[in-house]
Amino acid sequence: MAEYAVAATEWGIHGITLEAGSIVTVRFPDDVDDIEILSHDGAAPIYFTVDGSTPQVEGRASRVIPASISSAQVEPPTAGPTVVKLVSAGTPKVSVTRA
Repeated sequence: MAEYAVAATEWGIHGITLEAGSIVTVRFPDDVDDIEILSHDGAAPIYFTVDGSTPQVEGRASRVIPASISSAQVEPPTAGPTVVKLVSAGTPKVSVTRA
């Protein structure tokens, strides 16, 4: 389980390689209006949440980016610090940023 903190003056974290089955947490200290999650290589689907809950591979309460070079932009449904969590069954490379 890896954790990253993004300062209020930073855009995000880039080039994180997920480990199969391990949760990655990215914390923003502020209430971010929109989050973008980018799959750099499309190596595997990426499952994620933007409300601090724990995602699961193929979990019904998780959002997903398919195994392709693509991105998803979502508005966190919470107020206060924004917490993004990601997981994959593979090892895709991702970025998590303010949109």
